[in-house]
Amino acid sequence: MSEFINQTDENSWFIIANPTAGNKIFNKQWKEIKTQLSLNNISYSFSFTAFSKHEIELVQQAIQKGFRKIISVGGDGTLHHVVNGIMLQTYVKTTDITIGVIPIGTGNDLVKTYKIPNNTTKAIKIIKKNSTILQDVGLCKTVNNTFDYFINVAGIGFDGYVIYKLNNLKKFGAIGYLLAGINSLLSYNTSKFKISFNNKIIETKSLLTIVGICKYAGGGLQFTNNVDPADGLFDITIVKNIKIITILLNINKLFKGSLYKLKKISNYKSSKITIESSNTTTYIQADGELIGTNKVSFNVIKKAIRFIVNT
Repeated sequence: MSEFINQTDENSWFIIANPTAGNKIFNKQWKEIKTQLSLNNISYSFSFTAFSKHEIELVQQAIQKGFRKIISVGGDGTLHHVVNGIMLQTYVKTTDITIGVIPIGTGNDLVKTYKIPNNTTKAIKIIKKNSTILQDVGLCKTVNNTFDYFINVAGIGFDGYVIYKLNNLKKFGAIGYLLAGINSLLSYNTSKFKISFNNKIIETKSLLTIVGICKYAGGGLQFTNNVDPADGLFDITIVKNIKIITILLNINKLFKGSLYKLKKISNYKSSKITIESSNTTTYIQADGELIGTNKVSFNVIKKAIRFIVNT
């Protein structure tokens, strides 16, 4: 379902909405979104996604039609693909595009960094204010020379395995994350990682390695220590051969962002990093989307995309 206005101007927004987000109450949410957009005098066109990664195609069509402001309606996956559509297009500079977010669904970690609430009325008022920040984008390259962009948190190891398990449990909504986590705790095996960055090589048995641009993942967990979305550096957390029970006993530290204080957890800063697992089925995730297995390289593209933030 789509609706385009005949002409665009600098104040027109193009909305890309994922109708499968929001735990099957999308129609009600969409009605409220349209009401609030009207009350705030926001001019817009829109399109609904119809298949996986449809956002990429819709973004590029909108940019070709002259839109320079995009609103993502959905969760982190929807936003991830919207960003990839912007980064992959070659019509305008990526910094010429502004992204606003109306978060719905169960997974909305990126917006927590910018204090955008999971509330339609408040999110649209923030978009209306149009306060923006230029933030970094991460580029992932996997073993088949495929690549993907991310804007929040990526990683390889246990976190990727949870996402792999979650794919069959998303229909359960928020409870699906819990079920995937429990299942993963019972079945995941650590492997040896070779991690290269800053002219050093670390070889260690590891639970996971996290590469962060922003702060939150997995429903508000904080694996990273000292992120700055615009400093041109990843915040890297290497969780070595630590027992999962230790993580569970310190779950409060994950929510407070102080897990890095535990032994066998190390933090670093770098603009690029390559990670390879001895296990060829070690899963890699970016913004909660599976992108490959076994080996990945991450590079920062500094201040590459513009976001609406809550000020």
